[in-house]
Amino acid sequence: MEKVYQFLKDAGTYYLATAEGDQPRVRPFGTVHVFEGKLYIQTGKKKDVSKQLAANPKAEICAFKDGVWLRVAGKLIEDDRVEARKSMLDAYPDLRAMYDENDGNTQVLYFQDAVATFSSFTAPAETVRF
Repeated sequence: MEKVYQFLKDAGTYYLATAEGDQPRVRPFGTVHVFEGKLYIQTGKKKDVSKQLAANPKAEICAFKDGVWLRVAGKLIEDDRVEARKSMLDAYPDLRAMYDENDGNTQVLYFQDAVATFSSFTAPAETVRF
């Protein structure tokens, strides 16, 4: 999982895909964090993405860097503990202008049953499960 985390950090931006009914929804994200051995992302509970994940936790993220792309598929599970939210915001202090671990809006979610695949046009695919 560390390789997945480092790739996402180095890429800076990844794209999160969710479903809204039968309509796919994709948007850029930048937060990724490891807390208690799990890979987390962050959003706001007021956003559509939060509502989409509550209805269907299956999601996929994709990032591209230096000719390699990474896809991570799995379920995103909310961790409503203040410690998890605080850890994420401490890792991204610029977010504190918009979020606080006690604001009732900050949401952190971790990947469960994740399958990450590194791909390129020049090397065999590599799969990591966590």
